[in-house]
Amino acid sequence: MHTTPPQFSGSSESFGVSRRGFLTGTGSILAAAALSGHPAWAAGAAAPARTAIPTAPVENGARVPTLVIGSGYGGSVAALRLAQAGIDVHMIEMGMAWDTPGADGKIFANTTRPDYRSYWLRTRTKAPISNFLGFPIDKDVPKYTGILDAEDMGGILVYQGRGVGGGSLVNGGMAVTPRRENFAAVLPTVDVNEMYATYYPRANAGLGVATIDPAWFETAACYQYARVGRKHAQRSGFPFVFVPDVYDWEYMKAEAAGTVPKSALDGEILYGNNHGKKSLQQTYLARAAATGRVAVSPLHRVTSVSPAAGGGYTVAVEQIDTAGNTVAAKTVTADKVFFAAGSVGTSKLLVRLKATGALPGLNAEIGKGWGDNGNVMCGRANHMWDPTGKVQASIPTAGIDNWDAGGAFAEVAPLPTGIETYASFYLSITKNPHRAEFSWNAAAGKVELNWQRAWKQASIDMARSIFDKINAREGTIYRTDLFGTDRVWGDHLTYHPLGGAVLGKATDNHGRLHGHPGLYVIDGALIPGNTSVNPFVTITALAERNIERIIAADF
Repeated sequence: MHTTPPQFSGSSESFGVSRRGFLTGTGSILAAAALSGHPAWAAGAAAPARTAIPTAPVENGARVPTLVIGSGYGGSVAALRLAQAGIDVHMIEMGMAWDTPGADGKIFANTTRPDYRSYWLRTRTKAPISNFLGFPIDKDVPKYTGILDAEDMGGILVYQGRGVGGGSLVNGGMAVTPRRENFAAVLPTVDVNEMYATYYPRANAGLGVATIDPAWFETAACYQYARVGRKHAQRSGFPFVFVPDVYDWEYMKAEAAGTVPKSALDGEILYGNNHGKKSLQQTYLARAAATGRVAVSPLHRVTSVSPAAGGGYTVAVEQIDTAGNTVAAKTVTADKVFFAAGSVGTSKLLVRLKATGALPGLNAEIGKGWGDNGNVMCGRANHMWDPTGKVQASIPTAGIDNWDAGGAFAEVAPLPTGIETYASFYLSITKNPHRAEFSWNAAAGKVELNWQRAWKQASIDMARSIFDKINAREGTIYRTDLFGTDRVWGDHLTYHPLGGAVLGKATDNHGRLHGHPGLYVIDGALIPGNTSVNPFVTITALAERNIERIIAADF
């Protein structure tokens, strides 16, 4: 499906040896190791077989019963359930199929060794951690339709997966169901009882969610970093909770035993996982393919949706090549259209279609209620007697829950550099109240987001409710070398974009867009900015709820 183009400071001075001094003295050696990566366990090992949805460029002039824009969580749920109901579905995906190995025998690039497969149409990488021990990490790469989009939305960098499977290709797989008592604040118009009795269980089953074997966790060298995180959390009085994931834990055990090619234990996460992670390619999309009623057009993007004269909708589609160039313009007619291009993709498209008159019936709520799930990152410098491990599994397994008292849930995240860093790293989800809005800039001919970087201070303050206390108890300090010179907080990004076409506002209570029958939103754009935990299980469960009602009532 693709061809090869030419060719991460210091701790308290009062605990003996200064950690800052130690890092300064060895900085160049450690940074060199981090930048160069570490050898793959089984170089050139073939990637596992994937059940591929039939891929073929949609034909110009085609008419389809149902068109799904995007192939992430919401779109995959819609495609599967529609197909199971006997309805033919065509999916339009801007990214690649990711079903063919590159020259190295692997489909996905390694986190520490980014290449042309890593980024969406960039000529330089844009890693969430930009520096390590004073050295910049980013590097030049060939421009290519890679797997991770680092989209600069003005005040915030938004990470999104590009390819068949969407965000499931690039996330850490933390499959967290929000605590029931928090759900009403997330989606107040949705029945809590039916979500927790029916749709969350359905989503967890469909995604293949499981929890790490706690006995194995206690002895696995690759989770030493998480056990250190647990010790520090519990000594400061914070609950440490295991969270489910979509990794194949038996495969992970085999990785640790050295009997299969390493994937999570080779640090694979940011740019895809070649073996153990159950992305949508292995779950919802595989089941959709088995129906024989679903097809997908990779490297296609929708530019317009408007009412068709004979009923249904006229959808304008561009086919692109791996350099991002348009190679064909097509028009497709669809009886019904599902917007599932992700929070940013769906919101931007709908805002533009409303502003330019293509879909004039959309209401004034389009583009509103967007948030970053309160994401903020930080690192802590541990003492030399608290090593976090040279080999760290890239799949997180646990978090620190201070949501009720401090408004933060912190994922104990890996820092898989292949060297001992003596560092604890965290991605926090916080109760940030700020919401942004997408709007159409007619002069520039583009959609803009009015997010303000200063709004992240609320997230920082909430995250500090955990880490200031841990640092005070442990006599440690924050790392200042991960996000640029003397920067403690990764407050410039989000992995969890949510909102922009909010359920019950821009749509009815099941995702039908107001003003245009037959148009639906079924992705993270429906969720107003925050889920209190990693969001993809909630996106999936909400899609399960909505598509069940839509099929029953509208088809």
